[in-house]
Amino acid sequence: MNKLNNTLLCDFYELTMANGYYELGKGQEIAYFDVFYRSVPDGGGFAIAAGLEQVIEYIKELHFTDEDIEFLKEKNMFSEGFLEYLRTFRFTGDIFAVPEGTPIFPGEPFMIVRAPSIEAQFIETFVLLSLNHQSLIATKANRVVRAADGRAVAEFGSRRAQGADGAVLGARAAYIGGCAATACTISDRDYAIPSTGTMAHSWVQMFDNEYDAFVSYCKIYPNNATLLVDTYDVLKSGVPNAIRAFKEVLLPKGITKCGIRLDSGDITYLSKKARKMLDEAGLYDCKIVVSNSLDENIIRDIIQQGARIDSFGVGERLITAKSHPVFGGVYKLVAKEEGDTVVPKIKISENPEKITTPHFKKVYRIFDKETGRAIADQLCVYDEVIDESQPLELFDPIETWKRKTVENYVAKELLVPIFLNGECVYESPRISEIREYCLSQVTTLWDEVTRFENPHRYYVDLSEKLWAIKHELLMNRGKRV
Repeated sequence: MNKLNNTLLCDFYELTMANGYYELGKGQEIAYFDVFYRSVPDGGGFAIAAGLEQVIEYIKELHFTDEDIEFLKEKNMFSEGFLEYLRTFRFTGDIFAVPEGTPIFPGEPFMIVRAPSIEAQFIETFVLLSLNHQSLIATKANRVVRAADGRAVAEFGSRRAQGADGAVLGARAAYIGGCAATACTISDRDYAIPSTGTMAHSWVQMFDNEYDAFVSYCKIYPNNATLLVDTYDVLKSGVPNAIRAFKEVLLPKGITKCGIRLDSGDITYLSKKARKMLDEAGLYDCKIVVSNSLDENIIRDIIQQGARIDSFGVGERLITAKSHPVFGGVYKLVAKEEGDTVVPKIKISENPEKITTPHFKKVYRIFDKETGRAIADQLCVYDEVIDESQPLELFDPIETWKRKTVENYVAKELLVPIFLNGECVYESPRISEIREYCLSQVTTLWDEVTRFENPHRYYVDLSEKLWAIKHELLMNRGKRV
């Protein structure tokens, strides 16, 4: 892959603040930032974390070129000392994050950055754009895949994506979320995501008749013959011509694996009729693939209506997350260091959902030992350790009278070290491993959390210690006493 210098892919105020910190002698003060999101896309019960690998690549390559510095110099806003500082700029801090594919919930940090203030502030834009985009698409893909109920889903959206990165990294995120393949070839080359595809309507139109088009394709690709049958008339010509081509070209070679694709019309009705025609022709192994502006709601509806479909190709509504195109992850200061002390910081707002949870934190996921299901997540101060041998009291941080004591549980820390002192200490898994991890972790959630309509709110609680710190800061308008 070609590595781009994305250093200046940042909001301009990251640079003005960095210059200000430098001029005030605050540039080396250690700051802590949380990355979290406030609401689940599409009203769902959870989201899927993705985009970490691209953050890692960005941090490793982070540097200012001579051209970058000359460009900034021409803005006449930055001091000579600051511009000289940028010549040797590198990330020297720590990053902790949940592994890609982890189910995540509103309000909990899925990445924490601890670094000198200039460095921590500067990386905000790229961190958010990477995590927001891919987490959005991975979440949407997982919804689509769950709606397909065991039927394979291929991502078909490149031509409708918002730009090249939207297509390529969107395919990556869709695979993490559970898609089985992509139509985007470069995503196969660069990320080892299986690419798939056969023909467009133009292939059929290039021939004098549909039958010749199908026969020719079967002869060239006998082991990968999926024929698009809706160029003219699905039931009167498309399916009959496909059956004829399969029988004349494939069956004499002992090949029974084949398929047809429907890309328009009443998918439920046509798939039922096509299945009946294929079975009557003895083509029981012939699969039916459908596409055409699908999403999780349409897929679930046509399956409930008895559609006879083996797999789906999902394009624009997946790659753009059309129904909810913004993930809404934010990057907020939660603490700074004063000497050897971590001092919590809080952002207070008249909107309760915008009040941040202060301090350098751990995130624990509490699993029931007997069922293996996730009970709740608990945010703790960084120096707290959950003792699994003792009962654990969980309580709602807003409605604090709602309490539950759990026993016979496992407490798993979700955040793992990614960078320590500027050095990457994390090896990204293969994309197939991330995908399998994602699908396995989703199965640890209760059905009430994963359902599409009115999902149960999964609890993200605070430890008593963290709740007390937050409450004190709220009562004192952000100042500890």
